[in-house]
Amino acid sequence: MNVPNRHGDPVDPVPFLVCTAMAVMLLFSVGPLYGLAYGLPIWAGLIVSTAGTVAVAAVSYHRLVWTAPPPSVQIAPELRFQRLIYIGVGFAVLLVGISAPLAL
Repeated sequence: MNVPNRHGDPVDPVPFLVCTAMAVMLLFSVGPLYGLAYGLPIWAGLIVSTAGTVAVAAVSYHRLVWTAPPPSVQIAPELRFQRLIYIGVGFAVLLVGISAPLAL
């Protein structure tokens, strides 16, 4: 599958597809349950999950396809690891942030 970035260079679409599929899986498995816990009806939880999925898909497309460097450009492993750590910390803060009001 030949997917071009903004410069017309081919990029690998698999990271975008994996990121979007994981967002769908996570948001639709947890989103409606959190909605019910916060007093929302199930349809509102599904709408919020859908909106979150669309947002994640748009951001991941922009980041992983549209502005992706061509395969000939190598990113330092240290920078990749640093980005992974930041994403993990951000995800943990997000989970704590939405779970803390339920515990209080």
